[in-house]
Amino acid sequence: MNYLTFPLSKKHQRSGFCCGKNSLDHYFQKQVNQDIKRKLCACFVLVGESNRVKGFYTLSNGSIPREIVPESIRKKMPGSYTGLPTTLLGRLAIDKDHARQGLGEKLLIDALKR
Repeated sequence: MNYLTFPLSKKHQRSGFCCGKNSLDHYFQKQVNQDIKRKLCACFVLVGESNRVKGFYTLSNGSIPREIVPESIRKKMPGSYTGLPTTLLGRLAIDKDHARQGLGEKLLIDALKR
């Protein structure tokens, strides 16, 4: 089976997505597009037949304040950096119909590769 992820687009069926956690379901169905438009995150989806979403995750930019970065890493950072750039895995969810198939692990690996 192929496990390709795609940036979320209008062609992806997300209205029926249900992972069982209301906050994640609501976010994915109602709010994620606004966050994408505001460039607060990028959302990637794993889809099945008819572009129905099986799972999703979001990535955002972040940073770790320079003061709390270990000295061994801090000394390699340019002096102009006020923090160590990071990528935040904000949300990750799998539709209940596709639970217990290892898809969460596949999405996590995909996120780490990005």
